[in-house]
Amino acid sequence: MKIEMGQQAPDFSLYNSDKNKVTLSELRGQNVLLLFFPAAFSGTCTKELCSVRDNISMYNNADAKVFGVSVDTVYSLAKYKEDQKLNFALLSDFNKEVSTSYGCLYDLFSYDMRGVSKRSAFVIDKNGIVQFAQVLEKATDLPDFELIQKTLKSLN
Repeated sequence: MKIEMGQQAPDFSLYNSDKNKVTLSELRGQNVLLLFFPAAFSGTCTKELCSVRDNISMYNNADAKVFGVSVDTVYSLAKYKEDQKLNFALLSDFNKEVSTSYGCLYDLFSYDMRGVSKRSAFVIDKNGIVQFAQVLEKATDLPDFELIQKTLKSLN
């Protein structure tokens, strides 16, 4: 299913790297940035998430909660978060249900891996409405962070 701007964001509950359950609908009243990424410890993913880490004040100033989402386990995400000193939550979509509902799951990825999240970005406003959606087919491409920041600023 393709997520369109202006539609209600599909609700979900996923465990973060601290083994706590995070439910999207419980975050109403805050802007949310969901960043789906293919795999912890990979080059482009590390570049992307460390860039967000280094600019977290911009997201905080936009009253936005940032979440990285991948199909990695909570255990690998915990190690990855620690190693990279990430200052936002990583969510495990190990069962691939959320990546599927957001339309960002590869059928086939590198090395014949199936069911890996596509690099994608979704900005969800305080009412749970999708205000920005970008699903990238090429894993080495990065989301349009300039447009994401512009979208977040327009929400406040």
